Amino acid sequence: MQSRFKLSPIALAVLSCSLLPELVVAEESKDGFEVIEVTATRRSGTVQEAPLNITALADDVMKNQNIGELADVARWVPGLTIADQGGRTGSPIIVRGLNTNSSGPQSDGGTVATYLGEIPLTTDMRLIDVERVEVLIGPQGTLYGAGTLAGAIRYIPKQVELDYTSGEVFGDLFSLSESNSLGSETGFVFNTPIIDDVFGVRASVNYFNDPGFIDYNYLVRTPGVSRPDPDWNNSDEVSENITRQKDANGEQTLTARVALRYVPTDWLDATLTYFHQKRDTEGRSIVHFGTLADNNPLQPLVAPYESAYRYQEPYDNEDSLLSLEIKADLGFAELVSATGISEIEGQGQRDQTDLLVRLDYGYEDFPAFTAFTREIDNEDNFTQELRLVSSADSDFSWIAGAYYNKQEVDGLSLEFTPGYPEFIGVNRPDNLEYYSLEQTTAREKALFGEVSYAISEQLDITVGGRFYDFDIQSLTFTEFPLVNPDFQASNISRSDLSEAREDGSGSLFKFNLSYQFTPDVLTYFTASEGFRLGGSNGLAPCNDTGSQQSVCAQPDELLFDADTTTNYELGFKSTWLSNHFHFNAALFYVDWQDPQLDTASLVGQQPITKNAGSAVSKGLEISLRAIISEQISAYATYAYAKAELTSDVPGLFARPGEAGTELQDFYDGKDGDRLPGAPEHQFSFGANYNTEVFGDKLLDINYGLTYQSDLVTKVGLRADGETLSGYALSNLSAKISGDTWSVTLYVDNLFDKYAVTSARRDRGDIGQARFPSQNSNGADIQRNYGYYVVRPRTAGIKFDYIFES
Repeated sequence: MQSRFKLSPIALAVLSCSLLPELVVAEESKDGFEVIEVTATRRSGTVQEAPLNITALADDVMKNQNIGELADVARWVPGLTIADQGGRTGSPIIVRGLNTNSSGPQSDGGTVATYLGEIPLTTDMRLIDVERVEVLIGPQGTLYGAGTLAGAIRYIPKQVELDYTSGEVFGDLFSLSESNSLGSETGFVFNTPIIDDVFGVRASVNYFNDPGFIDYNYLVRTPGVSRPDPDWNNSDEVSENITRQKDANGEQTLTARVALRYVPTDWLDATLTYFHQKRDTEGRSIVHFGTLADNNPLQPLVAPYESAYRYQEPYDNEDSLLSLEIKADLGFAELVSATGISEIEGQGQRDQTDLLVRLDYGYEDFPAFTAFTREIDNEDNFTQELRLVSSADSDFSWIAGAYYNKQEVDGLSLEFTPGYPEFIGVNRPDNLEYYSLEQTTAREKALFGEVSYAISEQLDITVGGRFYDFDIQSLTFTEFPLVNPDFQASNISRSDLSEAREDGSGSLFKFNLSYQFTPDVLTYFTASEGFRLGGSNGLAPCNDTGSQQSVCAQPDELLFDADTTTNYELGFKSTWLSNHFHFNAALFYVDWQDPQLDTASLVGQQPITKNAGSAVSKGLEISLRAIISEQISAYATYAYAKAELTSDVPGLFARPGEAGTELQDFYDGKDGDRLPGAPEHQFSFGANYNTEVFGDKLLDINYGLTYQSDLVTKVGLRADGETLSGYALSNLSAKISGDTWSVTLYVDNLFDKYAVTSARRDRGDIGQARFPSQNSNGADIQRNYGYYVVRPRTAGIKFDYIFES
């Protein structure tokens, strides 16, 4: 078969910034762009050969574009949106606008699955010693597990090399325009065979220190004693009650990986890998500039990069994964076994004052009232997948496999109100006001497969299916120690726990038709389905709402159903001018049934999930790349996604009126309401110039521009959301490199743009709700509503040294 051009459109869009300069000159002047192999379709091939929307960013791309985490990747992938919200909470991952939730923390709700190699891992890992990142846009339900409702993202680690020893040492020193300290990142990679061509080891360690850039200047000095809202015009009173913390949203992340590879014969290849990441986050990356009520005395005092929380909000988590991947060549097919055991442990603290004040139970009558929550989360996963991939050279090819996953999640929430028990005359020295325990176990089993047939040399057809079965069990317990002062956690028994169950089964299908007009021009049509598990909200049924604080679920709040997507896509991939110009495009239409919506319970305002009718997303994605000369290349991407509800959703968002009363007002979702969290338009442009300097050294200069249009923070702005303005960011870098080393100077957010990426909660917190009853109690002291912002200008210098023997 004649060779085809074989590179992802987005990889092309940034490839010139990532290749070693000597490779850029040699390869671009002779053969055009380099080739990146991918395995997202469960077969080895190239992006241009795969009849689906897939992007691959190689290791060099990520280094030279200063891509250190997933949020950086999204800037260069049309159709993918990630609002960076810092290390404390997971940033929402939104594909093609498929999102019903607010644009605040974790609002993606699991519409996109993330994988480390062959194993699902819900961790925002630092991109260290990674061969490439593969991004599959659109549902991938037939070949991947639950969670691929909108797409899948795979981190492909570099494999152990068995025929040579190599190493790499790298570092980064940077400053942020709003920070008082320098940040840094250092690490190394080492690979060596232990038995040549048979057994070897590869290890990497990386330490990332982000100094932070948001100041927490309104912290209570002594909880339960200091007043959180002193006379802000009295400096002595402020000093007596309030303390400050500069750069309080920093993080320190240690990432390590060790892999052992064993190849005893030419038909067996096994790799045992241990991955570990420990992330200590100092505070939430949120600001309160412009988000307080007009009559809040703090409103004119809070600066653009300041948080007004009363407590710091640290969160520490450790993620680990032990995986075994075995590949065996059986002659007629390749057998792949992927086994993974992962554990996620997290604990942190958050300011809970505003939630309790908002519930209108009179907590604010205590002048020194503040509240904070300690949270402890643990998640254990076991995953096993067996897969056969045909290898015979024929017009028929197939994939068949079985999948099993067991997930166990334990959550403990302890809410403290310092000084308040004494104020109301309750004997509770530990100040514990709320105790919540949840244990959830979910199991999923599936059989999957695809069959492809080459009807002719140009025409191929593929059909696939996935048949799944799942069950979920949830055990919960809630207590209010101020109402029951004798409560002790050690006395909880199994009979005290409330139980909820959900189970189901179903099937997903895929159809794909591709036609190769010429060796360089491919078009395809795909219809594919995606699926996400339903589950329990972890709340006990309501019995009595009373006048004291309660947390419980109405009958329609106990469980939520699975949701599904059906994606229709028409794509075009092409290469022109002897592999020096590329143009790729895709039209899509996604039908979303029973989308899961993050909302709050009527009683207690606890986060829950409900289903919300139906929605669609339709649009266009384009990528192009051109080699202008041996020294200059340029690239651009564009994406348009119109995502909206297609049915009315009664009671989409709601809040109770007064304590213990029935619902007074609510917001209905309407057919045609825009979905939140993602822009309708995304654009990126980049240019690269490379030349020789100092005789035999190479200079590589890169400029990148990314733009996104405005977005809304709530579905159709029905629940007192707002429209956040669009913005553009520029990056500039210059790299000088020799045979084994490189030094790079870079500036991200070149013009120090201040822009809001997403919001927490809504404007009802500051007394600007459409329905008066939706306004929070005590709006003049509320600080719950806040903005996430882009990182300020970051300037740094990086070095890299590689050796081989």
